[in-house]
Amino acid sequence: MIQGKWFSPGSDLSALLSVRESVFGRGADDLDGSSWNALVLEDSVPAATGRIWWDNGSFWLGDIAVLEDHRRRHLGDLILRLLLFKAQAHAAREVRLCCPVNLTGFFSRLGFRPQSSIDPDHVEMMIAGDAIDLDTCKNCPRSSCPGRK
Repeated sequence: MIQGKWFSPGSDLSALLSVRESVFGRGADDLDGSSWNALVLEDSVPAATGRIWWDNGSFWLGDIAVLEDHRRRHLGDLILRLLLFKAQAHAAREVRLCCPVNLTGFFSRLGFRPQSSIDPDHVEMMIAGDAIDLDTCKNCPRSSCPGRK
């Protein structure tokens, strides 16, 4: 079973830090005190995480991570949608993130567009708040899907 859990700023993050440490090689930092963190559990095991925070007029996403053993199950997509939903719920004007260049396609699928290169390996991406669309059926090619009207 897949479950999602939110951690408000200042919460105990021990349940999700193992994912961050495994994927990025680092644990808690100063940004955690002002971030909302999302955790996805697969069969009660922490599998994916990400966070959102407010800075200089924009919501920012970061540390979106899926443990290697849990990849290719759309958990990264789920974390990203949870974070975007949180931004929508707070009337985000825009949402930004920095990511490795090789991951721009992943974020582009939900409307993020490159804004500037940070270095040869990383790019800043942005989506306007009114462009966030979490409708999973909108671009689905399956015409026989039971969720289609």
